[in-house]
Amino acid sequence: MKIGLYFGTFNPIHIGHMIIANHMAEHSDLDQIWLVVTPHNPHKQKNTLLDDYQRLHMVNLATEDFIKIKPSDIEFKLPQPNYTVNTLAHLGEKYPKHEFALIMGEDNLNSLHKWKNHEVILANHDIYVYPRLNSGEMDEQFVNHPKIHRVGAPVIELSSTFIRDSIRNKKNVAPMLPHKVWEYIDSSSFYKK
Repeated sequence: MKIGLYFGTFNPIHIGHMIIANHMAEHSDLDQIWLVVTPHNPHKQKNTLLDDYQRLHMVNLATEDFIKIKPSDIEFKLPQPNYTVNTLAHLGEKYPKHEFALIMGEDNLNSLHKWKNHEVILANHDIYVYPRLNSGEMDEQFVNHPKIHRVGAPVIELSSTFIRDSIRNKKNVAPMLPHKVWEYIDSSSFYKK
């Protein structure tokens, strides 16, 4: 089985994440999409994150009606901070019959050269790239790279930061979130301070 790994803190997961994940599941050769909840992204401050299991619960709520999209807590069990190359090695050992690919926005692809052991990732894993506004030109080394697959997914300019800020400012964000995720956030009073 070919599995696309969509990494994120999902703080919170929103409809933009789900639209991209579903598009990859339905319009690429990937059999499943795993939403990998990252406990600590080395490039983000940890103090802005909800508890790991609260964010995992939101991903569970968002994906429960999607057969091809699964939540994953694989990085919860790995040393922190998490590096994608280590996660891929762990998954390869745990699931030797699966093939793992990465899903990322064009903006992340353009900073791939800053990732730990990015050459190892690129040599061993396909990368499915979805468009982002204002991501600039694709780095020359990736334009015709055999491991890079551009997927014409819808451009979704919605961020978890915008949602958190909107909640803090008492704005209605219900249309931006899967319904059960919105109910969970609202009933738990998350992001209000």
